[in-house]
Amino acid sequence: MKSKIILGFSLLLSFFLIWYLFIKESDYTISFTVKAATGTVFQGIKEWSATQLEKEKENYKIIEKNNFDFIKQRMTKGNSQIDYTWEMVSINDSMTKVNVSVKELGHGLYNKITAPFCNTPFKVSQIKKIKSFKEGLNDHISKFKYKIDGLGSSKEEFVAYLSLKSVLQTKAQTMIENDGVITGFLQTHNIKIIGRPYVEVLKWDFEKETLDFNYCFPINRNTKIIADNDVKFKTIPAMKGLKATYFGNMRTSDRSWFALLDYAKKNGYELNNKPLEHFFANPFDGGDELTWKTEVIIPFGKK
Repeated sequence: MKSKIILGFSLLLSFFLIWYLFIKESDYTISFTVKAATGTVFQGIKEWSATQLEKEKENYKIIEKNNFDFIKQRMTKGNSQIDYTWEMVSINDSMTKVNVSVKELGHGLYNKITAPFCNTPFKVSQIKKIKSFKEGLNDHISKFKYKIDGLGSSKEEFVAYLSLKSVLQTKAQTMIENDGVITGFLQTHNIKIIGRPYVEVLKWDFEKETLDFNYCFPINRNTKIIADNDVKFKTIPAMKGLKATYFGNMRTSDRSWFALLDYAKKNGYELNNKPLEHFFANPFDGGDELTWKTEVIIPFGKK
């Protein structure tokens, strides 16, 4: 009986060592939690990678990604290549667990043997690097806030609008660059703006991280329609969906979008992934960005 136990234990240990040393993908895994939605972490990784190229001459190439909760990168610096696999697991709409699997090409066996027992240069440098990333992410998160309002609706609004395209990260900059076009048109034709602007997303491509959207200003419904190549007129219909209130710079208002996506996934809601944003602050007025309010709704998808 004792010999069978010893044999069984030896087999289990052998299988574990074979898996750990020769099958397991990563050399070392670092996990942490952060008060942010999965997509916010995803965007943070991309921005951090760009900074690492500038500061440390580390070139990060995306090998694989899935929506906003998985990204695999290969970092190249000189003759060194390291793969980073980031998995973001939503705990709730404002908390994410991040698992970072690290694999140094050409040194995997050595790292796997030494990492559990020794503070090797590889292990120490990776812990330092991920700690620095987390600190930078926490600093970013401190510059905005949001709350999930739950089920809600928007009101119908008649607007003048411009149709625009951008990558996700430059939505606000694209709006600012075109602000003079639409406000100048309205001023020239004595059309009064009667409310704060909207962004109506028509298409959000998760894979390419691009947006097709309308930049809209509410005007009187009885306004005479003036033909123009750029400025058009329409009614934004009332919508039902999941709502959030965001406070911060409109450059990062998509952080509330990610929170709504996580909330929907956790609570079984199907969304059409076409956010409608209503901006209540004018960034040209300056002031404390944490007081700049934006209401966000992502409508329910069709069943």
